[in-house]
Amino acid sequence: MSAIHHHADRTTPTTVEYWETFYGERERVWSGQPNFLLVREIEGVTPGTALDLGCAEGADAIWLAERGWRVTAVDVSETALGRARAQAARQGLTSEIDWQRHDLAHTFPPGRFDLVTAQYLHSPPAEDGERMRILRRAAEAVAPGGLLLIVGHAEWPSWVTEPPAHVHFPTTAEVLAGLAPDPAEWQVEVDELAEREHAGPEGQPGTRKDNILRIRRTRSPRK
Repeated sequence: MSAIHHHADRTTPTTVEYWETFYGERERVWSGQPNFLLVREIEGVTPGTALDLGCAEGADAIWLAERGWRVTAVDVSETALGRARAQAARQGLTSEIDWQRHDLAHTFPPGRFDLVTAQYLHSPPAEDGERMRILRRAAEAVAPGGLLLIVGHAEWPSWVTEPPAHVHFPTTAEVLAGLAPDPAEWQVEVDELAEREHAGPEGQPGTRKDNILRIRRTRSPRK
């Protein structure tokens, strides 16, 4: 649940600096509603343990917890996590969600999970290779029988007429190539490009395309 923003003529901030500034600019950034593709893909799944990577202000983690999941929710921004904790407390979900601060390029929560979800895990200071390393670590955290759900932007919204040239949105094929899942251990259940309406900041109509990968670990990794 992240955003891409272009900063010209400035030194690239660290991931922590970028997201603390991002969340510090407004008292609330996101809508408070869960990502619709998470809802679409997971609504009918039997609850278990979940790891939410890049949880932001907590809407996805709270939605999962409301449906019986025991959630570990991770973000690099303490500001975002503070808002998430407060909202979970208001909804009586304090004990159902373990909020943890991690810069996932350096630290990763331990354990195996029935669901690992990465929704729009884009971070401007990070390079594609770093995101791919995080996603490979996410795959390692999926328990046998569990799901890895990766949702990412496929391109800029249609109303962005001059997108930054340096930003690359990986395709599902590129993500799968980077994950290199062993077909003896993994099954790709969803590999899709989805288009949705996405209004611009001034209310201008438009669309945006997203990539969806839902991959199930069918058995334990071979020794």
